[in-house]
Amino acid sequence: MKRRQVLAAGCACCASMIAPRTWAQTTPDYSAPQRFQRPDIASDEGGLWAMMDREEKALRRSPLVLRDARLTGYVQDLACRLGDGHCPDIRIFLVRTPLFNASMAPNGMMQIWTGLLLRMENEAQLAAVIGHEIGHYLQRHSVDRLRDIKAKAAASQVLALFGLAGAIGQFAVMASTFAYGRDHEHEADRIGAYLMHRAGYQVAESAVVWNNLLDETRAREGNETSETSPLFATHPAPPERRDNLARLAELLPGGTAGKDPFAAHTAHLIDEWLQDEIKRGQYAESLVLLSRRIKTGSNPKLMQYYRGEVHRLRGQTGDHDRALDDYQAAVAGDQPPPPAFRGIGLVARQRGQKQDARQAFARYLDLAPDAPDSALIKSYLAELDS
Repeated sequence: MKRRQVLAAGCACCASMIAPRTWAQTTPDYSAPQRFQRPDIASDEGGLWAMMDREEKALRRSPLVLRDARLTGYVQDLACRLGDGHCPDIRIFLVRTPLFNASMAPNGMMQIWTGLLLRMENEAQLAAVIGHEIGHYLQRHSVDRLRDIKAKAAASQVLALFGLAGAIGQFAVMASTFAYGRDHEHEADRIGAYLMHRAGYQVAESAVVWNNLLDETRAREGNETSETSPLFATHPAPPERRDNLARLAELLPGGTAGKDPFAAHTAHLIDEWLQDEIKRGQYAESLVLLSRRIKTGSNPKLMQYYRGEVHRLRGQTGDHDRALDDYQAAVAGDQPPPPAFRGIGLVARQRGQKQDARQAFARYLDLAPDAPDSALIKSYLAELDS
């Protein structure tokens, strides 16, 4: 399975947060159903609940689940504000996986992957994603999809929509089989936008999520996403979506973005998530993400260091010069990220600039004497001194 297919399919559950023209012309409204009772185990829905219950038990034990009570509680509270009377039935799991995805099972289990959280800039953007998923949940779209699937062998694999078993490898295949149809996506868009507005968030921020994701996808594909991406090829063209979001924001004005609270709850994990992001090896996408965060002033020194790392690792013509520029910008002024000095040293060492490499490596060790790679850096210093 090609990487772009896996990543594009990983977006399928939550990237389609834009309203169709037919309902964007009127102010969205929604009356949520009463809390759901556990369905009869003999019914289609009861069987799906039972599968999700088993999957949730496995998920609770998974090493991929982020054990950060403060952040999980923060996201849980956000979901409760959106879900209102359904709050007691919504259970949030943050999963350390560097892809853009969120999903919600019919039994109330919701997964949000850290690759998605890394790309959020404020509470409103996260509310757009969560509200969309709650919209699917409230309308029981997953049950409708199960009933549409005729082959029992395929139905048995519905776990891949929500579960971790083979999540990365199987998700692209399952997304094409079990993906919600246009009507379901439109309905979830409409409900999610209303829930988001009712909770006091700027609906226009959902457009920012979409546009950012499109920018990354275009960088990866090298041309229009509708020509290459299975996700975007089956949905309205980006200009149409952008226009619909503009109309929707006018119909549902006001609200807050919530940038500071979101940053306060995620700042301590951004470094870890960026490490995971770079390990994906999708350098074109990562450069778009990092450049965007530098532009918005979101921890620019750290972002400049990681953009330097992406350029250094990619190694195309001119990349080492670009990497050095970013490293130098990262170490300028107060509180430089120590690994930026290591980056400077690695570039200088490769170029045979021994004195520059020696100074940069020494500075790195001064700032981070207990760094995991300190022994390796000391060996480089010994090599440079010989």
